[in-house]
Amino acid sequence: MLEAGCGVGAQTVTLAVRSPHARIMSIDVSEASLAQAEQAVRERGLTNVRFARADLLNAPFAPETFDHVFICFVLEHLARPVDALVALRQLLKPGGTMTVIEGDHGSAYFSPRSSAAQDAIACLVRLQADAGGDSLIGRELYPLLRRSGFEDVRVSPRVVYVDGSRPEMIEGFTLRTFTAMVEGVREPAIAEGLIDADDFDRGVAALKRTASETGTFCYTFFKAVATK
Repeated sequence: MLEAGCGVGAQTVTLAVRSPHARIMSIDVSEASLAQAEQAVRERGLTNVRFARADLLNAPFAPETFDHVFICFVLEHLARPVDALVALRQLLKPGGTMTVIEGDHGSAYFSPRSSAAQDAIACLVRLQADAGGDSLIGRELYPLLRRSGFEDVRVSPRVVYVDGSRPEMIEGFTLRTFTAMVEGVREPAIAEGLIDADDFDRGVAALKRTASETGTFCYTFFKAVATK
């Protein structure tokens, strides 16, 4: 199995634990991400993962090397996602499969409703697009995989819903994941003139109110499975 984009290691550990008999090659373009993932795997005592620094468009493997390719939260950062999928498809054996998981920031909705929060989210979407990525790419997985030559493409939505009965999700997803991601673009959004400081701060405050006992938050990830 080839895992492309190992993040900070939790994803790699999950794959290795759930597929103990698989031999996993985990690649990332970032040395820091590789080091974090390797440490996480080593701390769990897992022995079925190897690591390599590699670019998806020029991975150092022979064609038809892998039975399965797994990529998660990678395509959203790429200016040429189809090129990356075509390159990864070449690494699969005939009949091999690919799993792709991506989010879609346009799928976020919440209570209390807030146009200020939507404006702050729009800054994140715009900045990622300006950098060559696409934070709305989850909704595009089916056509992207078909254009890349894959067959039997199946896409399913994976909805994350959070309310006051799920305090661990409030902290882990609503606040530390999504809201923190929006907060992270405050300075560039203001510098680029996309929004003024007061409006952005009102948007973030509104997002934080969705984490209250009476608030709710919903977001959709998309999982695609396809065959070469």
